[in-house]
Amino acid sequence: MAPSKLEAEDHSRDAAFNKAMHGKSAQEKAGFLAMLAKDKEAQGAAVDEYFKFWDGKGAGQETDKDMKERVENYATLTRHYYNLATDLYENGWGQSFHFCRFYPSEPFYQAIARHEHYLAHMMGMKAGMKVLDVGCGVGGPAREIVRFTDANVTGLNNNDYQIDRATQYAAKAGLSHKLDFVKGDFMQMSFEPETFDAVYAIEATVHAPSLEGVYSQIFKVLKPGGVFGVYEWLMTDDYDASNPKHREICHGIEVGDGISQMVRISEALRAIKAAGFELEFHEDLAQRGDAIPWYYPIAGEMKYVRSLGDFFTILRMTRFGRGAVHKLIGGLETVGVAPYGTQKTADSLAVAADSLVAGAKLNLFTPMYLMVARKPMN
Repeated sequence: MAPSKLEAEDHSRDAAFNKAMHGKSAQEKAGFLAMLAKDKEAQGAAVDEYFKFWDGKGAGQETDKDMKERVENYATLTRHYYNLATDLYENGWGQSFHFCRFYPSEPFYQAIARHEHYLAHMMGMKAGMKVLDVGCGVGGPAREIVRFTDANVTGLNNNDYQIDRATQYAAKAGLSHKLDFVKGDFMQMSFEPETFDAVYAIEATVHAPSLEGVYSQIFKVLKPGGVFGVYEWLMTDDYDASNPKHREICHGIEVGDGISQMVRISEALRAIKAAGFELEFHEDLAQRGDAIPWYYPIAGEMKYVRSLGDFFTILRMTRFGRGAVHKLIGGLETVGVAPYGTQKTADSLAVAADSLVAGAKLNLFTPMYLMVARKPMN
């Protein structure tokens, strides 16, 4: 299902809402402190705006109209999801909002960085290249890839708060001369055609209402001969939307991760070719047969933890840890310290985590379908 038309962009409206809700919280060092610094009325509006697409519309209850509404409002849905979830992500996971493979005894953040390095390696990124990061989050992967390749990276994002965080982190890292961040909708990019030597996306284009649509925009802004690399979130071709259990898992991923609609691997392969790319490599890295599953952190499997720092990171994602966070945030919300909807957002992330693990164990979902494709020279 593709949208009949794209959402109209309104950068002035978004900037005003960002100022109202987030204020100066982008300057907070810790995601948890930033989370408590929101304007309560504005956050309430974001909660209502996001959850109106989901409340009372669970798997088995949603109609075709409900699903179409999410697709048609993809940009609003995604923007408000990250207005609500960004600080929780940073507090629980870090500044690179993606999964990765793990080797035995490998620290969590080392594995995260290696996953980014592997994409850059597979794409052949080199020093001085002009590179676009589509859906850059708070810039964690962009900073790592700049350090690894010495490329010049532009991050594209439709969420003003994340751009503010990313800009601040780049300056703190001394990388402002190599990194910049641009507000925009990846379904209607404003860059001139044939601007970039390379484009990558790490678990971001899943938010697109049409993979062919976003891949076509990437194709447009790439120079002839330019390369596109992506880690895509996809349902596998074992996924059956008519199976109630399968749909429940997929719906949990969608609602807890701000996704208008998940699609299968076969659709992604069709879409990238339809956009005009020559597909050079594709593989589901989740099928490598690793001794440590990619989902172990969100499954809270403490047996794989190998460092004290990782212990506290993973502990927060166990059922015990999530339960403690639920009670803490609920208490803070009750006394007015945390803004309305913080607990509801955290609970939806917990639903997503359980659904991601269930999807992986049933071979219904992958967060790391790697595709590397090239724009023909003519």
